[in-house]
Amino acid sequence: MGLWGRMLWTLLSGPRGKRGGTQGWAFGLWPPYPPLSRLLNPTELVSQWTEVFEKRGIPEARESSEYIVAHVLGAKTFQSLQPVLWTQPLTPQQLQCVQELCRRRLQRMPVQYILGEWDFQGLSLKMAPPVFIPRPETEVSANWLGLSAKNPRSQVGTSSDPDSSASQELVEWVLEEMAQRRHMMEAQDGPRILEVGCGSGAISLSLLTQLPESQVIAVDKEEAAVSLTCENAERLQLQDRIWIVPFDVTSEGSWTHLQPWGPMDLVVSNPPYIFHQDMEQLAPEIRSYEDPVALDGGEEGMDIITSILTLASQLLKDSGSIFLEVDPRHPELVSSWLQSRPDLYLNLVAVRKDFCGKPRFLHVQRSGP
Repeated sequence: MGLWGRMLWTLLSGPRGKRGGTQGWAFGLWPPYPPLSRLLNPTELVSQWTEVFEKRGIPEARESSEYIVAHVLGAKTFQSLQPVLWTQPLTPQQLQCVQELCRRRLQRMPVQYILGEWDFQGLSLKMAPPVFIPRPETEVSANWLGLSAKNPRSQVGTSSDPDSSASQELVEWVLEEMAQRRHMMEAQDGPRILEVGCGSGAISLSLLTQLPESQVIAVDKEEAAVSLTCENAERLQLQDRIWIVPFDVTSEGSWTHLQPWGPMDLVVSNPPYIFHQDMEQLAPEIRSYEDPVALDGGEEGMDIITSILTLASQLLKDSGSIFLEVDPRHPELVSSWLQSRPDLYLNLVAVRKDFCGKPRFLHVQRSGP
């Protein structure tokens, strides 16, 4: 039996040589592959694991396989591998690494967590469970503040998420809006932006990168999120322009803790907005790995949204803006709620649809004392 045959038997057998051991259960799903006397190249390995994933009902089977194999070979995407490597056999150590990462995908871990990093708006960010994974929609909302966004890698392992491309769209909208206000910003030191619920720091760091004069105050009540945003800011050498603060937006009088950093030009947030009764319908990748606190918005998904609006009314400059990602049912709910709170001096001035044509993004503006 050749090297590959011995290695495959070991992986399938597990401890003490018993077939079906705990270390080899994923390989036990592989279709027969002759000959067993040679190592597989990347193209063959992607095909094998795609078949395994498809049999187990894993979403985006081929994309998952390609990202994992590319990662082990030191590339971000399979397509970016040098063509000569596509047919060059992997080493036994590389094959073992692919097997371990694919085993995690079989357990429905999102690819972003498996790889430990992900690109967002052209930035390479560290990802770690249970911190919320930024989606493409949020990226569009950051571009709503002024500059065109770079094309990110497509999302893998999260396509069943109702907000599967939200982060990108949110960023894009923010950047567009900032481009229109550039003449206003030239008269001051640059926009001061508050992000509520910073997670991995994707939104804040994207805005800092594309708005060189901006400063950001990023807050989150979860220690893991605060820590990850700090790490990503240092990774991108943006730590001098961002203040990362542990902060619970729902606590009474919370706005006073942020007053020293105010007033703000913008408040941006991809808040927990999923209706509580919809939480059980989320994909296993989300239910099992991401923090439910970053997702569950209460009975009507409005619990955190109303807290953010109340906070923003105290911290925004006159004509300052709030950009939110929401559920398609929320524009009407938010509009009604704001009409019931004239004391906040906030008005819903624009609603933007996502790639699927659903109303997902809100622009709320402050006007008044």
